[in-house]
Amino acid sequence: MEEMHQVAIAAKDPASGRQLSSQVSILSAMELIWNLCEILFIEVAPAGPLLLHLLDWVRLHVCEVDSLSADVLGSENPSKHENFWKLVTVLVLQGRLDEARQMLSKEADTSPTSAGMCRILGDLMRTMPILSPGNTQTLTELELKWQHWHEECERHLQDGTFAASPHLESLCKIMLGDEAALLEQKELLSNWYHFLVTRLLYSHPTVKPIDLHFYAQSSLDLFLGGESSPEPLDNILMAAFEFDIHQVIKECSIALSNWWFVAHLTDLLDHCKLLQSHNLYFGSNMREFLLLEYASGLFAHHSLWQLGVDYFDYCPELGRVSLELHIERIPLNTEQKALKVLRICEQRQMTEQVRSICKILAMKAVRNNRLGSALSWSIRAKDAAFATLVSDRFLRDYCERGCFSDLDLIDNLGPAMMLSDRLTFLGKYREFHRLYGEKRFVDAASLLLSLMTSQIAPRSFWMTLLTDALPLLEQKQVIFSAEQTYELMRCLEDLTSGRPEHGEPDAQQLQDDDIETTKVEMLRLALARNLAGAIIREGSLEGS
Repeated sequence: MEEMHQVAIAAKDPASGRQLSSQVSILSAMELIWNLCEILFIEVAPAGPLLLHLLDWVRLHVCEVDSLSADVLGSENPSKHENFWKLVTVLVLQGRLDEARQMLSKEADTSPTSAGMCRILGDLMRTMPILSPGNTQTLTELELKWQHWHEECERHLQDGTFAASPHLESLCKIMLGDEAALLEQKELLSNWYHFLVTRLLYSHPTVKPIDLHFYAQSSLDLFLGGESSPEPLDNILMAAFEFDIHQVIKECSIALSNWWFVAHLTDLLDHCKLLQSHNLYFGSNMREFLLLEYASGLFAHHSLWQLGVDYFDYCPELGRVSLELHIERIPLNTEQKALKVLRICEQRQMTEQVRSICKILAMKAVRNNRLGSALSWSIRAKDAAFATLVSDRFLRDYCERGCFSDLDLIDNLGPAMMLSDRLTFLGKYREFHRLYGEKRFVDAASLLLSLMTSQIAPRSFWMTLLTDALPLLEQKQVIFSAEQTYELMRCLEDLTSGRPEHGEPDAQQLQDDDIETTKVEMLRLALARNLAGAIIREGSLEGS
């Protein structure tokens, strides 16, 4: 509030200045309501101390007096300052009688004619009985003393002690709680609740909480005088003076622009066990309902949604289900934001949401052709279908470029490889390349053959696998045994015999077919050579 007030004063643009000032006034109203609720519902002050709390409340919220005081006391001759009597009157209206006496002593020093009157009024101010916090006297004793003091003030007024000074006479009438005299100071009181507290101070200092709303209502009526109707703030304060907690919350919900204030006020009152009886018909209590509403509002903000998560955590009945619904609607604009959301879901074991977010990120990565990222997200989501799709893209890329991207990821799949057959094939096929690179040809050959015979390799990839077998078939030493060579031959025949007949082929297709035919011929030749070599080798081994 302080900062906003300073910014509003310094604002160059009148529109933004007005907007900031209106925000300050809203926050001031919230603080005003909050402080009153603390006094009435939480402090639960009895008669006597109740008025002291209300006085503090008014002094805190009607604070122009401090700048006025600094202005008057800062002048060369305070008692001659144009606002001198205005300051004294405001101090009396706020029950700051010690300060008012000091001001009167300044007047007495400079004006001998009114010195006697100032001294008498100063004595009346000094002797006014007030129940201070550390005082041990009973309410009855206070009432008796106050009655005597009141009668003494009245006697001075009747005797015309202050007749020569309208200012002092007016102050004496205020101290007697004269309603007409108080209403004459409407401008200095500025609002009806200040009028109420001043009126109680000088007429009913031992007011009981139960009677408060009668005085509040009559003060509001007297102060407005039928000239204007109550504002929403007036209705909220009146509901508080009537000790109607639910009406306060209801009025605040209607009057204020968001749920921040009511959610926190209700939470405080609930912790004080003041709302236990009030459950709402749809299964949640009022505190939780308002916290849910507030948290939902936070989720509409681009960064405050993270704060909303904490509020949902403190709603035992519907918090989790609400969080699940809201978290699914967060736009995952960046990977950083997605990781934040994911961490929140994982901390709360929200497995469905984790899967859903990982799927979304996997799809985004595929669209951006970031296959490694897509694969890791689909593994994290445990989404077999999507992992298959990404693995197919990896294999297609390999066919086009002759090498794998994201080797680290594929090399370190570990148990995640078992998520889908295609992912298993991708991992095993990469392992074949690694064995081949390490010149472990026998291991590479048996792995290649097992990929084809176990049906784990997609049929569309068989020709690539058979082509990969060519360098192994062409090695000087025999790597594939006769039985393994027969298996490779069977796979090649399965592949070539099952080809569909095309219509009129185009030039590109004829060229592709020529390449395929050449590959098949080379494979047949290499297989035949290998078979011959394997039979001779195995025969000689048996013979020996």
